Amino acid sequence: MTLFSIIANLPHFGMIIVGLPYSQGGQMSVAEIVGGAPYGATTVAGGDGLREPTETDLAGERHQGELVACAAAKLIG
Repeated sequence: MTLFSIIANLPHFGMIIVGLPYSQGGQMSVAEIVGGAPYGATTVAGGDGLREPTETDLAGERHQGELVACAAAKLIG
């Protein structure tokens, strides 16, 4: 609920939301537990918080970073 509440307010401040689209195929994997959603890259850390990001999680994070950089470059022109 917190994430959805925050996202709904961002456009009021002129912010642009750049999510993680399903074109980043790693988040659709069923071979392992992976983070990531259209709202952004994440990691499932486990109940004790000790689980580290997998290479699939990191790939999603890098992909979203590229999308943010491309959006910023388009805005700057």
